[in-house]
Order: sequence, then structure tokens, then C-alpha cells
Amino acid sequence: MIEVLSETKCVGCNQCVNVCPTNVFERVQDGIPVIARQSDCQTCFMCELYCPVDALYVAPDAEGLTLISEEEAERQGLLGGYREKVGWGKGRKPVSSHAFMVELSKRTNF
Repeated sequence: MIEVLSETKCVGCNQCVNVCPTNVFERVQDGIPVIARQSDCQTCFMCELYCPVDALYVAPDAEGLTLISEEEAERQGLLGGYREKVGWGKGRKPVSSHAFMVELSKRTNF
């Protein structure tokens, strides 16, 4: 479930608003979006994937809140963590080119 929208990192591009399939975010005139309907979050990670500045953290638990603060999410390296792991963003390596994926592809018969 969406947990954090960083007020310090967000640049107000509204990508999270545009890609969210359940309309969790709300645009704010002359400001950054807000998490308006958190309980509607489907934990699809689309907002986190499309955030160009890693200002979001979606917790993998779709059922409950972790109540993590922005500061704690930043300290733990969770902001944009999913985006990083799939290799989205400048200077990141796509997951398909990681050595473990290459080895896994060798073991399967397609």
C-alpha cells in the first residue's frame, strides 16, 4: 500500500496521479499531489515506478499500513526502492541484464 509521498523530493510532475489505476492521489493547485484515498491502493507499484525522482514508497503489504515516516523510509533506502530493483531510472541496470536472470534463463527450456 502507498505509504510515503516525500514532500522534500517530489517535484510536482503528477506522474503518480496520471498512472494510478485507482485514483489514490489528488492533484493540488500549485503544490505537490497528496495521497487522498490510501485505502484504494492496490499495491501495483505503478506510482513508484513512474516517479522520476524516487519520491514514493509503496509497502508490499496490500492489506495494512506500516506507518513508516518519510525520514525512516529515506534512512532505510525505501523511497523508489522498487523502481531501483527493476532497473528504472538513469544509471540503473535493467533487471533482465543482472547475472542471476541470465543464469535463470539458461536453466529453463523455452
